[in-house]
Amino acid sequence: MLAEIRIESLGAISTATAEFDRGFTVLTGETGTGKTMVVTGLHLLGGARADATRVRSGAGRAVVEGRFTTTELGDGVATRVDDVLESSGADRDDDGSVIAARSVSRDGPSRAYLGGRSVPAKSLSTFTTELLALHGQNDQLRLMRPDEQRAALDRFVEVESQLKRYRRLREDWLEARRDLADRNRRARELAQEADRLKFGLTEIDTVAPEPGEDATLVDDIRRLSELDALREAAHSARAALSGLDDDSSPDASAANGVAHAKSTLEATDDSALRALAEQLAGALAVIGDVSTELGDYLTELPSDASTLETKLARQGELRTLTRKYAADIDGVLQWARESRERLVQLDVSEEALADLERRVDELEAKVVSAATELTKARTKAAKGFAKAVTAELAGLAMADAEFTVSVATIPARADDSAPLTLPSGVTVHAGHDGVDAVEFGFAAHRGTDVLPLSKSASGGELSRVMLALEVVLAASAEGTTMVFDEVDAGVGGRAAVQIGRRLARLARTHQVIVVTHLPQVAAYADVHLVVDSGGRNKSSGVRRLDDDDRVAELARMLAGLGESDSGRAHARELLDAAQNDRGE
Repeated sequence: MLAEIRIESLGAISTATAEFDRGFTVLTGETGTGKTMVVTGLHLLGGARADATRVRSGAGRAVVEGRFTTTELGDGVATRVDDVLESSGADRDDDGSVIAARSVSRDGPSRAYLGGRSVPAKSLSTFTTELLALHGQNDQLRLMRPDEQRAALDRFVEVESQLKRYRRLREDWLEARRDLADRNRRARELAQEADRLKFGLTEIDTVAPEPGEDATLVDDIRRLSELDALREAAHSARAALSGLDDDSSPDASAANGVAHAKSTLEATDDSALRALAEQLAGALAVIGDVSTELGDYLTELPSDASTLETKLARQGELRTLTRKYAADIDGVLQWARESRERLVQLDVSEEALADLERRVDELEAKVVSAATELTKARTKAAKGFAKAVTAELAGLAMADAEFTVSVATIPARADDSAPLTLPSGVTVHAGHDGVDAVEFGFAAHRGTDVLPLSKSASGGELSRVMLALEVVLAASAEGTTMVFDEVDAGVGGRAAVQIGRRLARLARTHQVIVVTHLPQVAAYADVHLVVDSGGRNKSSGVRRLDDDDRVAELARMLAGLGESDSGRAHARELLDAAQNDRGE
């Protein structure tokens, strides 16, 4: 639930803090004092677009902070909240609560914070959406939209898992369908591309290059081009080191000279000379190793230059590939790998197309099954949903009202992007949320024609319809906070009393916060907060009313008679009656 909100430099409010309890809280105040700014602040915490014009005149930025507790949430919601906190790196406060904040700059971008961490506004919205349900007059207008009506029915019937399965299958089906259409449309083009790739792969496979072979050939060719000079250099060096040349004297070799010097030094009794002899032993070992390696080098050198021609011919073959496919042989081999993968996608043979058509048909059958299950669940629940809402409307001083819910399939258009043929043979549009169009109907009086809600309900009636819906759907969001901004607009008299009673009933399982002008509604609250102004050009603040102040505020709301004895008497009577009648 929302435990506390602090607002700074937002609209008419300079600095204000409001604490909330469980149950039913109302916010009242004169027009222009800024009570709607509390709801605006909650919308900002909900990730709404930041409007710089809301920043108080003279201030550089507005800040809204909300402290939320999560101990009252159900297991599913609590798990999702924990996931959001973990993914954002957010921390809980010492008492387990979570601080969410939003700042709106007059000149720069807005900032969002969750659990002491800076986060994207979307992450903040994901968190608060699980905890807050905000309802205002704009929400009443949204209620007229078909997608909002479908969403309300889905909340009642709880088809989230079925909807997820349908969406997953639908996406797979559409992807396979697009692939098939693309292959059929571009069959000639794809076949030509496949031929080019096959030709290239055949050419590469014929040459059969090895990784790094072009670089190795450069070294080999350079060596073969200087074959005689290299052989002479290696032979002469080996003879000088070891005296293994037939034309040279062993005694003139470096190995023999070093060995003689070593023996001479070792024959002395001087420690310094003997130490030098040990160093010459290392030199002898190096001379022996180099001599051996020179012998191996001479052995590996080709006996004639004919090998050079072979290497040059091979280099020519590799250069043919590097001119066409990549800068080097490693790049050529990479091109070949990617081309083989691409060929699998370019298969436009009759067999491949037939396989893909079978996959499309199989997926379509699964989508039909999933969509049919959704339709059955919605159709089955629609009657019960309508009955429950109608009963709630009767309790809101609309005993003669009738509320209906109809579920019909969405017919496919001629150029439909997702046409789905049902077992009945009817072709429908497979939308993101199924194949169903949900429409709320309403008649204020029995015996009159039931018309779509958008055409039949007045502003006051629409307010009560929305409240009735929330009461019916409340079980699906138990433990969350519901905020209503003038949901009672256009309502008065007995209907206002019934709205107050229903809100008090909703507060049994939810934290309910209501901005209202109606004293009949305010009288039912557990806690009464008032937003009032300190005077001309001064900022508004939020304060909690005790019993006497509450009577005075109700008297003001009744007829602006806060200071009169008759007004206070009327307000006291209203408050006592409402508190005695709460939830009954």
